[in-house]
Amino acid sequence: MGGNLFSLKGKVALITGGSRGIGRAIALAFAEAGADVVVCSRNKKPPELEKVAEEIRAMGRKALAIPAHVGKKEDVQNLVQKTLQEFGRIDILVNNAGGNPVLSTLVSLEEEAFEKVMEVNLKGAFLMTKAVAREMIKQGGGRIINISSISGLRARADGTGAYCISKAAMNMMTQVLARELAPHNILVNAIAPGSIKTEFSRVNWTDPERRAQRITEIELKRFGEPEEVMGLALFLASAASSFITGEIIRVDGGQTI
Repeated sequence: MGGNLFSLKGKVALITGGSRGIGRAIALAFAEAGADVVVCSRNKKPPELEKVAEEIRAMGRKALAIPAHVGKKEDVQNLVQKTLQEFGRIDILVNNAGGNPVLSTLVSLEEEAFEKVMEVNLKGAFLMTKAVAREMIKQGGGRIINISSISGLRARADGTGAYCISKAAMNMMTQVLARELAPHNILVNAIAPGSIKTEFSRVNWTDPERRAQRITEIELKRFGEPEEVMGLALFLASAASSFITGEIIRVDGGQTI
């Protein structure tokens, strides 16, 4: 194969939920590896998002910051269209956008809240993949990386039930897509982070009781950092992982051993 197996030189990456946390870390890692990067977030006034784009440009790479709600078909179409207009192709898609707006048992969860979790965590990844995979098929290949969670592998009774369900469905979607898209040289994998210290998971590392419980579960006895996920994302986006598809890989400090 030769050369730098982890180089993304000449590649174009599209990362949803790219304004902070894991998405931002992956965006910067891809840019450092040579990719031009498009980042999006739901925020319609995206100072954080544009800041990430500026960091990427400072590395000498091209970047676009586009507000988009991935659960809305019109936003997805606009996002993909603008990316193609600017770069002409999409080589890597990272479905990172996600959320869990309320902590509640399933029997107490309002239908609207359940639908909101599914819209962003599952429907968003579906719509993005559907739109981008069509372009990847025309190009002759690509990489799709879904940011799942160990919550999709092991049920929890801590108010995150809908989130667990959405990520379990994402895991199955990853494997179905891996089978469907393999003939087109499109590799589809998922990363399942554990307890990572991000704004999204703030309640788990700021609430003393929840933090103590999580720490007891983690063999490394600490929360992970977003930068500890980006290395695996780079591997899955690069030539180094050319014979890997349909995998759901944990990054959890031993939490699910």
